[in-house]
Amino acid sequence: MPEGITAESLLNNIKETLAEGVSKKKSVSFAEEEISKSVTTQFNKLFGRQKPVHNLLGGGKSADVLLWRNKKISAGVLGAVTVVWVLFEWLNYHFLSLVCFALGLGLLAQFLWSNGSGLLNRSQSKPPRLVLPDELFVNFAKSIGAEVNQGLGFLQDLACGGNVKQFLAVLASLWAAAVIGSWCNFLTVMYIGFVAFHTLPVLYERYEDQVDGFVYSVLDQLQHQYRKVDASVLSKIPKGKLDKGKKHE
Repeated sequence: MPEGITAESLLNNIKETLAEGVSKKKSVSFAEEEISKSVTTQFNKLFGRQKPVHNLLGGGKSADVLLWRNKKISAGVLGAVTVVWVLFEWLNYHFLSLVCFALGLGLLAQFLWSNGSGLLNRSQSKPPRLVLPDELFVNFAKSIGAEVNQGLGFLQDLACGGNVKQFLAVLASLWAAAVIGSWCNFLTVMYIGFVAFHTLPVLYERYEDQVDGFVYSVLDQLQHQYRKVDASVLSKIPKGKLDKGKKHE
């Protein structure tokens, strides 16, 4: 054994070397664990999204209204829609009667505005005129037409695609929508959809982690049940002719 090196010092060096190796392994495992946690958190986002809810909703003023950034404006929009629904659904107002009533009030207000100043011995003032831009109607018609054409194209592709499972799922969804529509009229369905679209995003933004965990647990249960149905029923359904033709191609 060389001089200056004793058995005790040799053991101490071995212990220090092992301790350094263990500490390095711990640091590496801790870093890997942090990376795995971040990756798991990223994949556990609902529908695999990576952007905030505000950006997914457009990131503009409409997103601010839906997420209640300005509570007065959001509450005003929800209150106005609720008033319209109450007028048509509970008070049994008709659309033509309500439009004529609103136009009559506007006509009366403009008449008093333009002629009231003369009765009060003041200079006559012109009331403001309400003019809707043509681009508003054009853009609205284009957006509605694009959505309708996209929906029709999806249904036609589904009917001609030969995917029996997806075809049955869409038929079941349409049947469920028809049943819900038989319970209440179209206006009530639209109002329920608006209220849901006006309240669910802000609730999801506030309780994001809890909602994601609950949704994924429900999806796991549905996937488990679907596998049972697929193994017992859907897998025994013969595939369409188009699927066979695609395979030969």
